[in-house]
This record gives sequence, C-alpha cells and structure tokens, in this order.
Amino acid sequence: MKGSRKIALIVLSLVLVVGVLGGIFMSRIGAANHQKKARIVATTFAVVQIADKLDLPLVGVPTTQNKIPARYAHAARVGNPMNPSVEKIASLKPTVVYSVTTLQDQFGRAFKERHITPHFLDLTSVTKLKQTVTAMGKQYQRKAQAKHAVDQIDQAEQHVKLVAKRHATKPRVLVLMGLPGASYMIATNQSYVGDLVAIAGGHNVFSSKTQEFVSPNDEAIKKAQPQVILRLAHALPNIVIPQFNSEFKSDPMWKTLPAVKNHRVYDLEEPNFDATANMRAAKALQIVSNWLYPQEGSQTN
Repeated sequence: MKGSRKIALIVLSLVLVVGVLGGIFMSRIGAANHQKKARIVATTFAVVQIADKLDLPLVGVPTTQNKIPARYAHAARVGNPMNPSVEKIASLKPTVVYSVTTLQDQFGRAFKERHITPHFLDLTSVTKLKQTVTAMGKQYQRKAQAKHAVDQIDQAEQHVKLVAKRHATKPRVLVLMGLPGASYMIATNQSYVGDLVAIAGGHNVFSSKTQEFVSPNDEAIKKAQPQVILRLAHALPNIVIPQFNSEFKSDPMWKTLPAVKNHRVYDLEEPNFDATANMRAAKALQIVSNWLYPQEGSQTN
C-alpha cells in the first residue's frame, strides 16, 4: 500500500508540474499571438519613439521631418500629427491608434464615422511619460524594455536635481512656444518644457493651475525679468526660429531683459525637445540643466 501511495503521489506531482509548465507555455504563445495580431498606428513621433524603445511593431507612422527608426521604414505614412489621414489609417485596419492628449481636439467626427477610437497618451510631463512607458510595457509584455527606458530617465532626473541642490537660488526662466506664421505663446509650469525646467531646478516665471500655455503679455514679461529664455519651435523650426529672431530684434522690450543682455536665450530643437514628452527626456534634462547652471559643466553631447 505504501508503495502504491508513493507512486500515486509521484504521478500527481508530475501531472501538476506538466500542467503548470503547459499553462506558462500556452500563455506565452497567447501573448506572442496577441502581439503578432496587433496592428498599431502611431500618429506622433513621440509615440513612435516609445514604440521603438519597447520593440513594438507599427503598421503606420506620422509623416514628419524627424528621422523614423529603420525598423519602421516600410510602415505606412499616415499624415501630419495634427491632421492625420483618416482614410489612410482606416485602410491599415489598425487594432489600436495612438496619439497624445494635447492633440485630442484634432480627432473629430471623421474618426467616429470610421469607427476608429484613438487612444490618447498623456505625455504632458516626465512623470506621465514614465507612467505611459511602464503601462505599455506591461500591456505588450515588454516590461524589461520599459524598465530600462524609465531607469535612464530616473538617472538623469537624479543628476540634475543634485546639480540644482548646490545652488541657493533658482534662475528665473521664461519658456516661449512659437507657431509657424503666428507669434508665440508662453509655456507655463503645466507644460512639458515647464516640467523640464522645474525638475532641472529653474523657476518658471509664468505658472498656472490648469493651462499649459497662456497668451503673451509684454508688461508681465518685463516685470518678471527672466534670466534665461527657452524658445520652442512647435513645428517647422526653419520658419519659427527666424520669426523669433525678428521678434526679438523689432521689439525693444526684449533688450531690457537679463536673459537677452547676458546672451542666455536658447532654442529648443527636435528631436531632443517637443511640446510633449518623448524618449529624449533624459537628454533634454541634461541640456536644460546645463543652460540653467552652466558653471556646473553638464554634458550636453
């Protein structure tokens, strides 16, 4: 009887082990099949960067001047991020379409008529970026890649915060966002670049509880006396940067500011900077830190 019981226990143990291993094997097959079936469209370059870091396949990418990663060379171009082609996206039969919350108003009736519901990723801050990367890593079984990407950003944050701690006062910073064919807006602490400034130890001279951007006010700018000015070209920098230069030359107000007098006016250029957070956040933090505290000699290469 004892021998029979031992045999029965051994058989039962083997059955349980096989069952567990089989379950793991099948779950991995299911995950792999899910990823093969996923037809992902990224309508902004920031989303393309995230997908690239997570080794995700894409069937559609935005039409952009930025360099699309080689792995997506054969992905269809779906148009400008601010006005993507609904027809082109629909023809790709996507399982998911990603954009960003700041462009949510651009996706209207045309997408609903095609029964396409975009997913809007919140990339308004470095923290939101890290949360998004972590969540997508979990969703697409890319936890290791997500952790590696987030760790790089964490290390950059820790470094720039240590640099800022060595200084008693925070430099006053004005952040401008230029638009092609128009003037400019002021980016507050609620914007992505405003968040970079805060993390790097700067004081944004324009703050808001809810608004990312506010209309410019010469008197308020003059009163704030910014020591550093950051200029972001939201699109078409070859047009926007000359606009900024013309504005700074034609309006005498700018010449009264410490940032202009001391030649501390910097242009934020892609791919390191954009209106929304992207996977160059670690590099962007290093650059901003160097501009705020140049005596520290932070690396910007």
